[in-house]
Amino acid sequence: MGIAMKKAGNVAEKYGRDAKLSALPSERKLNVGYKTKEKGLTEALVREISDVKGEPEWMLKKRLDSFAIFKQKPMPSFGPDLSRLDLDALTAFVRPKGKDAAPTSWKDVPPDIRKTFDVLGVPEAERKFLSGASAQYDSEVLYKSLRKNILELGVIFTDMDSAVKEYPELVKRYFMTRCVPAKDNKFSALHGAFWSGGSFVYVPQGVKVPQPLQIYFMMNYPGFGQMEHTLIVAEQGASVQYIEGCSAPHYTKDSLHSAVVEIFAGKGSRVRYTSIQNWSKNVYNLNTKRAIVSEDAVMEWVGGTLGSGVTMLYPCSMLVGKGARAEHLTISLAGEGQVKDTGAKVLHMAPNTSSRVVSKSICRGGGLVRYRGLLHVGKGCTGVKASVRCDSIIADRKSIAETVPVIDVRSDDAIIQHEAAVGKISDDQLFYLMSRGIDENEAVSLIVRGFIEPIVKELPLEYAVEMNRLVEMEMEGAVG
Repeated sequence: MGIAMKKAGNVAEKYGRDAKLSALPSERKLNVGYKTKEKGLTEALVREISDVKGEPEWMLKKRLDSFAIFKQKPMPSFGPDLSRLDLDALTAFVRPKGKDAAPTSWKDVPPDIRKTFDVLGVPEAERKFLSGASAQYDSEVLYKSLRKNILELGVIFTDMDSAVKEYPELVKRYFMTRCVPAKDNKFSALHGAFWSGGSFVYVPQGVKVPQPLQIYFMMNYPGFGQMEHTLIVAEQGASVQYIEGCSAPHYTKDSLHSAVVEIFAGKGSRVRYTSIQNWSKNVYNLNTKRAIVSEDAVMEWVGGTLGSGVTMLYPCSMLVGKGARAEHLTISLAGEGQVKDTGAKVLHMAPNTSSRVVSKSICRGGGLVRYRGLLHVGKGCTGVKASVRCDSIIADRKSIAETVPVIDVRSDDAIIQHEAAVGKISDDQLFYLMSRGIDENEAVSLIVRGFIEPIVKELPLEYAVEMNRLVEMEMEGAVG
């Protein structure tokens, strides 16, 4: 992913700072082998998608049940205005031309699509430092690989569509059951009915995957709804790092990204989930991400939300086992016309659990950032320790930063800390740095880098360098 972001940064420099990942030259070409014939969100469309995929009857039933829930659920009553989002106008399934099964050799990927991912550096990143890699283009995964030594340990890393057919009992046990059921919200129900693609990761007991697994998502079809499903299961004592990156070209039609991520961290396991999102500004990014964390397990969420026009994202850790721990580290950046309604949810449901939430938000050019968090400590959960820190920088007078925390403590034996701060890039700071020979843009970069350093330092070096670079590109010309 670090390599991928590096290549994207180089392309952005060549084609202009507003280009970034959303204007790669090869992304403008549509490579469509099949798209759904049904228009609007109907039961017939659900059946068409399931039929085209050749799914078993049990998965079709889950889709139909989810669709019934979707029709009954209201739109969210909080957060950004979603009135412009016309769900019936979306294309729910697009299969790239020449796609039969996800190849395991890079040369077997269709040439024009391979060129797009080559620009992003996906195969290069795999060769250098990944245990496994996958790439999804519109609705389906086009490429997947797993190093032989990892395969021999019994690790499964494949696309969800293949997992449904190859590992049905595992998928049935975990898929949208306890973690993110379809009834959770309107968009989880939408996802349950129309999902396609994504990753299935299974790490057996005691196995420690030495290097990250990565998937890269590309939306290339205008007015598209990408709804990939990620399911990660780490058994007792296992450990795994999973990284996803996202990009899309800009079209006049609005698109939707409505993913679901379900993570099961078994007793004594450790899971780190990292997501770097840089969708174009015509994308509504509305996701549900949740982890069930067992006894003495550790769940780490690291996220960067840089793109999309509207984002609603609140990763959740359910600490159900004694001694379970969770960390949520996030960066959100909103520029002109962007709304980032993001945060974290931590549910302390067992004794001696602990959590730390660190959220850093930056707004410029009239953008809106909002931290929306929930910290819950259940009755009888003793020895709980939790801290929340949410900080925002406002770069100009047009931008807005808000904090909406909810803290619900039902135990007499809990230590809870909550801190929030809003500041601006002050004239005094800029004057001090510029008086030492640093130009204004570099001075702004130094201030912002210092601000986001607590999250960036948790990333591998390649990722940290490129995250800083992407943020700097967004902040150019922010003051003045």
